[in-house]
Amino acid sequence: MDEIYYQSAVSMTEALKRREVSSRELTEAHLARIREVNPSINAVVLVDADGALATADERDRESAQSQSRGPLHGLPITTKDSLETVGLVTTAGTEGRAGCVPDTDATVVARLKGAGVVLLGKSNTPELTMTWESENRVYGRTNNPYDLSRSPSGSSGGAAAIIASGGSPLDMGSDSAGSIRMPAHYCGIAGLKPTQGRVSRAGHVPPHGMGATGPLNQIGPMARYVDDLWLSLPVISGVDGRDPAIAPMPLWGPESVDLHGLRCVYFTGLGDVQPDPATIQAVEDAARVLRESGVDVKEGEVPGMARVSALCDRVSAADGYAWLRRQLDRAGSVNIDPFLVHRIAKATPVSSAELLALLEQLDRIRGEMLAFMENCDLILSPTGSAPALPHGEANMDDYPDAIFTRPYNVTGWPGCVVRAGTSPDGLPIGVQLGAVSWREDIVLAAAAAVESGLGGWQPPQLPI
Repeated sequence: MDEIYYQSAVSMTEALKRREVSSRELTEAHLARIREVNPSINAVVLVDADGALATADERDRESAQSQSRGPLHGLPITTKDSLETVGLVTTAGTEGRAGCVPDTDATVVARLKGAGVVLLGKSNTPELTMTWESENRVYGRTNNPYDLSRSPSGSSGGAAAIIASGGSPLDMGSDSAGSIRMPAHYCGIAGLKPTQGRVSRAGHVPPHGMGATGPLNQIGPMARYVDDLWLSLPVISGVDGRDPAIAPMPLWGPESVDLHGLRCVYFTGLGDVQPDPATIQAVEDAARVLRESGVDVKEGEVPGMARVSALCDRVSAADGYAWLRRQLDRAGSVNIDPFLVHRIAKATPVSSAELLALLEQLDRIRGEMLAFMENCDLILSPTGSAPALPHGEANMDDYPDAIFTRPYNVTGWPGCVVRAGTSPDGLPIGVQLGAVSWREDIVLAAAAAVESGLGGWQPPQLPI
């Protein structure tokens, strides 16, 4: 894997600092890679080649004068099309926004630009990020680079597919039920859903102010390597004066974690959802690696976790998806994804008393899970019950694999996915690592150990 586009973002930024490679060279290499793979996977739906090259030249001029904008100076990246970008169309996958050009960057985009990135373009997402398939009526369907007949999942599927293929070293995803972690699992990369309140959601479409469902969504980095999640998380974190939920909490780095003595509980199945044998083996292998790294690993159950996803479904639809209809109306969208049409039509509003009862149940589960974590530092589990599904099979009522990912959105805890195995037919399998709020350092340190022990990301068999 000598290709420059398969290097880590950490390696690229270090080479840029040493002037061993220019930002233009890196940008040209990634633009060429996008041109090579994108006709097959349709992951990058808007490419700003002229703007990226102009920015790269500016970064090189600054470097020549010993000036640096920050830790990502000169690094080319992509970002999800649900994050607003000044001067570049941001559709969030809905037709009513097909010509929408924002005049303000999303906070994470502004911070990345402030740290010196070169924005290559936008990655695909389902309509308003609301389904498990990265397909929409504006840009069409994204394919999984490991098998074009399969989905990269959603809603950050375009990001995961282009990262896995070498077209971008880093992308920003969003996650309200698993939308960073499931694509990372399906495409064999690393993805982090940070703690609720860590990273501003300002400038995301849909916006953060959506009542009971708003707190579920978090924005986080996706990359081929765990080290690159460490690299980018401090850049995008912290209070911004736009998102009222963001807290001024410290962010611990990798040096803060000693895996020796950490207490880990792992499980392979949850509720009625039992994974396939290859997924179970990946979790068992990750548990073994953590033990070998000094972690005290035991098999067990986390109280209440199996009940979260079904309750969350009911809360999201409690107003009959009126909140979703408002977002579609504000966008001016008429031709709507058929699965969203079905989802809205199927939803039955509940009374305010019923909604409050549902929220009370979720609060009780949060309390149960938090009490459990008094004697546990880390949770290891599957991300999904199987590797990447064929196109069309993930968009279903009561998508079963959300049982593994949604608890971290409801608790607000950080969750990270890293590749830990491969299915018999060559598809990636990711495992999920979680901890209590503000302990991204624990999940990332554990993910790095699993990555080191089991190989992490592996390139797809290209050309595709």
